[in-house]
Amino acid sequence: MLLIETLKEAQKDAMRAKDKLRLGTIRMALAAIKQREIDERITLDDSDVLGVLTKMVKQRKDAAQQFDDANRADLADKEREEIVVLESFLPQPLSEQEIDELIEEAMTTTGATTMQDMGKVMGHIKPIAQGRADMGALSGRIKAKLG
Repeated sequence: MLLIETLKEAQKDAMRAKDKLRLGTIRMALAAIKQREIDERITLDDSDVLGVLTKMVKQRKDAAQQFDDANRADLADKEREEIVVLESFLPQPLSEQEIDELIEEAMTTTGATTMQDMGKVMGHIKPIAQGRADMGALSGRIKAKLG
């Protein structure tokens, strides 16, 4: 089943269960997906939907941190609850060992040896790691191996 269909089914289940937080979060996610489809005049596939959900998780983590800094624990907790809902639709995160193996395999496959090959390695890894690893941290690890 496509991820968008999974989200729509989860929305129906949340309505039936009268789970306001889950329903509201899923509606926000579906609205963000629909907005991107309209803006770009395309139909998003699963990897694009994963990108939208990953971005939403990152935004909520940033917002929670800002609320913590402003001593607004109530708002920070709401953001963290939304993160839990959004992450339930993302694939299992990669372990540190899996990330290292993925980087090594990508470097071998692409023949990468220097920083100029960074784009090749990221291009090889991104479809596999999208939604399963923090791309910024992944990029830093690749730079460390290539540097």
